[in-house]
Order: sequence, then structure tokens, then C-alpha cells
Amino acid sequence: MEESIKALISNPLLMKIAIVLIGIPLIVIIIRVLQRSIGRYIKEQDNRYKTRKMINIFGYIVTLLFIAAVYSEQIGGITVVLGVASAGIAFALQEVIISIAGWISILVGNIFKSGDRVKLGGIKGDVIDLGVLRTTIMEVNEWVDGDLYNGRIVRVANSFVFKEPVYNYSNDFPFLWDEIKIPIKYGSNYQAARSIISNIGIEITGDYADKAREHWNLMVQKFLIEDASTQPMVTVVANDNWVEFTLRYVAEYRTRRTTKDLLFMRILEEVDTSSEKIQFASATFEIVEVPTVDVNLNQKQ
Repeated sequence: MEESIKALISNPLLMKIAIVLIGIPLIVIIIRVLQRSIGRYIKEQDNRYKTRKMINIFGYIVTLLFIAAVYSEQIGGITVVLGVASAGIAFALQEVIISIAGWISILVGNIFKSGDRVKLGGIKGDVIDLGVLRTTIMEVNEWVDGDLYNGRIVRVANSFVFKEPVYNYSNDFPFLWDEIKIPIKYGSNYQAARSIISNIGIEITGDYADKAREHWNLMVQKFLIEDASTQPMVTVVANDNWVEFTLRYVAEYRTRRTTKDLLFMRILEEVDTSSEKIQFASATFEIVEVPTVDVNLNQKQ
């Protein structure tokens, strides 16, 4: 036993391997303990997630520095080889390098964070994980309408932040402007129809409008942007078929479909129970002329 220990100590290579095999598990244990203990000190979920990620990255860095320190003598001898191969490595790993740069840009530039709804690389959904190379998104839409989850998890390379526009639906202004169109038949009481639609818009989306106003005031201070109205607005267009009322309103980005459902239901109820002359319009087709049909019943046998 003593001879084997002496042989291990006398062999520098085996000694370094032993140090690495002991040191790396210790680093992993320390990182795991730190990650599990942050829940006692950080209560907010978003900050807890970010801290856990940073500890994980710190663990990788410490591990690399530890290995480099152990094999520092050997590293000096291979620097020339690495220098010659660096150009080829950079070309082969250019997508990986760009993805890492994209990850740094996302964190430093506050492009988006975990929990935001974004459209990245043509994929729309909620960010559920921010990796060094890829962003994991819970997808919405596709075969499902109304900005609802379709159950598909998509991993998008971080390099797309440099290649395509990044749409963020929830970062500085977590609201969306949306519209519904209501066709009203010609001859109806247009003023009464407008009043009903406007009142229902205020009833359903009034709270959203007030909250959106607070966020928009901060946007005006931060960016060179128009001081737009967040209150519901009704506009009218007369076309060949009917009088079209458009209700423009603000909704929280996660509740766009349910808000639209509430608006339509309330408008239908109010119009049906209203004593005013209001009728919904539908597409009609007028036959201008029927072609003449010549029927000959006297057929020769």
C-alpha cells in the first residue's frame, strides 16, 4: 500500500489525474449546495432562476480554471499548436461562437428574459429557459389560434438575435392593441350601436387601459415615441355591404383571446336586448338576372 502511494506521488501525471478526479467532484458538490440554498435567501422566482444559472456558469468557469492550474506546465507546450489550429476551430465553431455571443447580448442588452413572450427565429412563445447556446420556448399558435400554447417545446439558437428581428410582447409594455369588427345592417340606429360598443369596451378593457397607461408613460420617458391613447376607441366605416364598427382596445398579452370572447358575448347580449333598432349584418347576394332556359318538349321518336 505504501509503495503504491509512493509510486503515485512520484509520478507527476498520475498525481495530477488524482487531483483532478478529487477536485472536480468537490466543485460539483459545492455548486449543488449553493444552488439548493438560494431558495432560502431569494424568494422571487425570476431572480432565483437567474441566480441558479449564474452559479452553474460560475461552476464551469471554476472547473476550467482548476484544470488549467493543474496542467499549467503542459498548457505552455501546446500554445503554439492551438495558435495554428485556432483559425480552423473558429471557422468550424462559428455558429457556436455566435450563439454564445448572442447569449451574452441577451443578458447584457436585456433583449428578453425567462418568462417573456417573444418571437425568435420565426418561433413565437414564452421563454422557459435561457441556455448558453439555445433559448427554450414553449410555442404558441401554429395549429392553435388565439395565442394559446400548442404543447410544443422549441429550442432556438441564440445566434438568431443577430440574424433576425426579435419580437418581445412583454418586456417594457406587457399589453397589446387589438381590434374586433362588428358589421351592422344599413338602416340601424348607428349612434345607439356605437354607444353600446363603446360602453362595453370600457367595461371589459377599462382596467387594462389604466394599467397600460402607467406602462406607456414610462415608455414615453424612456423612448422617443408618440404619447398614444390606451382607452377603447370606436371607429366606423361604411362599405358596400354594411356599416362596419371597429373597436380598438388594449389587452394583456396573455389574455388576448379571452378578452375578445368577453367583448363579443357582451355586445351580442346588449344588441339582442336593446330596444333600439340595431341589426347585425351578414353577406347577401342579389341575383340581377336569370338566364333564359329553352325547353323543347316535342321530341321526335
